[in-house]
Amino acid sequence: MRLPRRGAHLLIRGYQLSLSLLIGRQCRHWPSCSEYTDEAIQRHGLWAGGWVGFARICRCTPLGTSGIDIVCEELPPEGAWYKPWAYGRWRGVNAPPVELDEPAERADTSS
Repeated sequence: MRLPRRGAHLLIRGYQLSLSLLIGRQCRHWPSCSEYTDEAIQRHGLWAGGWVGFARICRCTPLGTSGIDIVCEELPPEGAWYKPWAYGRWRGVNAPPVELDEPAERADTSS
């Protein structure tokens, strides 16, 4: 793990073990915003992952999003170091696809 990522991980972990324990779980999403940001930084690096996490924290408001929101596997193609806001998802959530039950095969009644 690179040094900037490790430093960010230690800061987030310190928050989780101190302030977060005192105020309790307040996040409207799963995983929590701190877990999401930590995973985004580990997956995409400090700069891009930090912006992905910042966008998530901005969405975690009473009028924002809620529910399951997972870190994207790949960064959006329009993102670049000089326009980091393009890395974040500022609306909506990245929920896993819903698996629907397969419809039961119809029995062939013609004999």
